[in-house]
Amino acid sequence: MVNKLLGAAAIAAIAFTAAPVSAASMAGCSGENMQKAESAVEVMAEGEGKMTAQKEIAMAQNAMLDGKMGACATHLNHALHREMMK
Repeated sequence: MVNKLLGAAAIAAIAFTAAPVSAASMAGCSGENMQKAESAVEVMAEGEGKMTAQKEIAMAQNAMLDGKMGACATHLNHALHREMMK
């Protein structure tokens, strides 16, 4: 019985220490980073890559408005990846 309680406590401790890591990875979705991404995409040459990056930024904005910070950060990363591929 004590072993089960200690095991449950260990699992809970691991879960709580992992939570800040995931929250830190979502910090990439901010108004400042959104503006940086928009500026970077704005100067891209016209083409499929720019259109895709613009769509990713639009999806990031929608995710941010919906409070889905992880999805927002993912879309911003995709947009910036497109910008770097130009």
